[in-house]
Amino acid sequence: MDLKDIKAIIDLMKKNSVSEFELEKQDFKIRLKRGVNGPGTSEESPVLSYVPSALAIQAPAIITAQAPTMASTELEIKSPMIGTFYRAPSPESAPYVEVGAEVNPETVVCIIEAMKVMNEIKAEAKGTVTQVLVENAKPVEFGQPLFKIRPT
Repeated sequence: MDLKDIKAIIDLMKKNSVSEFELEKQDFKIRLKRGVNGPGTSEESPVLSYVPSALAIQAPAIITAQAPTMASTELEIKSPMIGTFYRAPSPESAPYVEVGAEVNPETVVCIIEAMKVMNEIKAEAKGTVTQVLVENAKPVEFGQPLFKIRPT
């Protein structure tokens, strides 16, 4: 990725009011975050951080869902990036998983397209899919729940 691509991402972030962007490819990881430039300034500027993925600390994409009054044993598979959610590898294909499907940590559950790159998202846990939380071909945000699974 060169400086021209990074500038294009920053311009898209400004135009679409995106406050955070993260991209990871093989040995490259970039995170852009817009924040307040200083006191008395309403203009936001992106903060750029480059981390070689060998040194990057990867947060798990699955977090236990928590309800204030009753404990839930279901896990959420969350989006690791901003992009477009696809349930199947192509429009003619069947979805990767349906409600009731058994998954393991290596099971691909969907694709998220970001910057014309198709990123396969894996379950990262063993269990049964109980809910699909996003419609096909809809945009998703970083950290947005995509699926709920009941661990086995």
